[in-house]
Amino acid sequence: MTEFLVIRLGADENTHASWIAVDDAGTRRTPPVMGPLQEAVKDVGDREVIVLVPAGDTSTLTCDLPAKGARLRAALPFALEEQVADEIENLHFAAGNRRSGGELPVVVVAHDRMNAWLEQLRDAGIKPARLVPEDHGLAFVPNTLSMLLAEDQIIFNDGADLEFVMQGVTPTDALMAAGILGEEGLADEAEDVSRHLLVYCEPTEEQRFEHDWARLRQHLESVDINLLPDGVLPRLAVTVASGVGVDLLQGRYGESMDLGAVFRPWRYAAMLLLAFGVLGIAGKGIDYFRLASEEAALKEQFTVEYRKIRPDDTREVMDPLGTVTSIRRSIGAGGSAPAVFLPSLQQLAIALRENKDAEILAISYRAGVIDVRLTAPDVATLDKIQKIISQSTRFTASIQSTDRVGDEVNSRIQIREVGS
Repeated sequence: MTEFLVIRLGADENTHASWIAVDDAGTRRTPPVMGPLQEAVKDVGDREVIVLVPAGDTSTLTCDLPAKGARLRAALPFALEEQVADEIENLHFAAGNRRSGGELPVVVVAHDRMNAWLEQLRDAGIKPARLVPEDHGLAFVPNTLSMLLAEDQIIFNDGADLEFVMQGVTPTDALMAAGILGEEGLADEAEDVSRHLLVYCEPTEEQRFEHDWARLRQHLESVDINLLPDGVLPRLAVTVASGVGVDLLQGRYGESMDLGAVFRPWRYAAMLLLAFGVLGIAGKGIDYFRLASEEAALKEQFTVEYRKIRPDDTREVMDPLGTVTSIRRSIGAGGSAPAVFLPSLQQLAIALRENKDAEILAISYRAGVIDVRLTAPDVATLDKIQKIISQSTRFTASIQSTDRVGDEVNSRIQIREVGS
């Protein structure tokens, strides 16, 4: 069950507001309270706020337009232009649900009044879920004339399509304005209109208009007066809490609030999605850093090996693939050179890693044969290098010459593919 705090604004900012908590089943949750609007904040809690605005500042008209949504809001000002006294640019038009007769109720209010109400609520720290004219708190009862006396005004509807608010008049005047009564009794055009009158008023209003009640009972079949000892707010509140009434928070006044209402249930999912996004970006950053480090290490390793092949070239290697292509072209290799030369270098590198005392002096390649000139501390080391290369199933190595120079042995090893 949903609870609402229904706040009825005063006629101006200097007039106290009144408020009451009710639920959507029509049950009062708190007694009505009157005071400065700022004091209503403490009673909001988890309740949605419905604000009743003065009926005298709004007009409820009807039209029959087939459009819906944004198209309907765009068409309303032009459809009702002849029925309003002000320029349509200065007015806000809000449509409600169609009535049983097919007519669409439309509330018209000046933008100045809307802005003033919203600013007043904002200053008090109150965010309304709905903004409803107070006269819409008088429910439409089929086949019944309904009237509510609120302070010095009378709210009336005929249970079908007619509704209005009049200031400083009597109940008889209101029925005459509605075309129900004439000077001598029932109006001629009122033959098909209900003759049952349902009245809501405070005890003082009942006594004030006792002569009107007596007169009306002579012309109508029934006049049922319901006293409101706690004022009119509880009666208005239970009606609007059930969903009755045109919400003025539409168009420019409803967009931000509607978005908040739509996304509020998804805020935790959005936070989780944002967290996943941040983690994903962080993961990508870590991967990028790791790959950049690996690239730098591979580039450094390639440079070391390249310096062994071309010790005189001290330039920084910017394009390893281009450098390999350059080496291949410089040694005059055919189309199969990369398939022999590079794997043979890889096998030679494996042999040298296990015999670190050996050092390459020069490498040459021609017609599928690799000649390597190197130095080693002894012949045994050369023999180990030759055996490691020959252990591969693809290449065979043979020592072509050895020459001791001081404490080292200069040698030439030839590497070729098996069977070539």
